[in-house]
Amino acid sequence: MPEFEPAIWVLVACYAVIVGVSKTGVPGIGLLGAVALITFGEGWIPVKERVGFMLPLLLAGDIFALMYYRRHAVWRHVIRLLPWAVAGILIGYCAIGFIDDRVMKRTIGGLVVLLLVVDLWRRRGAAAEVPTQLWLAAAIGLLAGFATMLANAAAPLIIVYFLAMRLEKKEFLGTGAWVFFILNFFKVPVFLHREMITATTLTANAILLPAIAVGAVVGILLLKRIPRKGFTVVVRVLTLAAAVKLLFF
Repeated sequence: MPEFEPAIWVLVACYAVIVGVSKTGVPGIGLLGAVALITFGEGWIPVKERVGFMLPLLLAGDIFALMYYRRHAVWRHVIRLLPWAVAGILIGYCAIGFIDDRVMKRTIGGLVVLLLVVDLWRRRGAAAEVPTQLWLAAAIGLLAGFATMLANAAAPLIIVYFLAMRLEKKEFLGTGAWVFFILNFFKVPVFLHREMITATTLTANAILLPAIAVGAVVGILLLKRIPRKGFTVVVRVLTLAAAVKLLFF
């Protein structure tokens, strides 16, 4: 059993709820929980264990999203992104220890801002076409895989890609659930090898499963109340917030 203070249990439970909400209703809001956990967990949960603690919770959130939205996945986007993302993970694994984490985060943050601006510029005309070039999926996939291994920063890149593809709300979440689940699953062996996931962190993860389930239900209910245009705006704002966090924090 993890020996957390009561305040830390409250913190990690809130994070688990936010993970559930982000996976089934409001993509990008997980950034708020991650920032809180990293900031307020300082001194209570070692950095190495914090990262390992978060991954199984994210995987559990992905599974809840798959249970509800799996039939809404747009598989052509999953198939286009995943081979490149897996390649990016492998490249990132080889690059661990050679690339400065802060430089990586700032680079990804700058790219996300640039991509958001380009996407907004492209949408000026009502008849603007959805980009279908393979190179875009390849570039985003490689960067996302690389970023998730070195800086845990794949989500903003994937979200920007889905925004550019103009997916419906449920398509957005169903497609994202498959992509994020597979990417996170590929990271598990690396985290186990580096002892970032331990019996202690897994015990805490198991205790927090009900909190993720509560968040998942809240996310589903929220999504039903958010109109399509409002969903896009909320996701875009949260993604921009994630990019600013990567750039400056």
